[in-house]
Amino acid sequence: MKDTILRIDDTAKKCGFSRSMIWAKLNPNDRRHDDTFPRPIRLSARAIGWLESEIDLWIATRAENNRLNTENRA
Repeated sequence: MKDTILRIDDTAKKCGFSRSMIWAKLNPNDRRHDDTFPRPIRLSARAIGWLESEIDLWIATRAENNRLNTENRA
């Protein structure tokens, strides 16, 4: 299985977030922290990236949860 690695700018763009929001999602001390947000993988001593498939799954799960919550309110 081939999976693309997204760097921070591509991850932020795909999620519709700023770079700082990506870091906030990962920081347990931040009020915007999200345990479900995919963890980055280390590419080298100074580089990290995210698997595109994990980001896609996270987005799809959020969309599905949003649909379910909207249907339950109606």
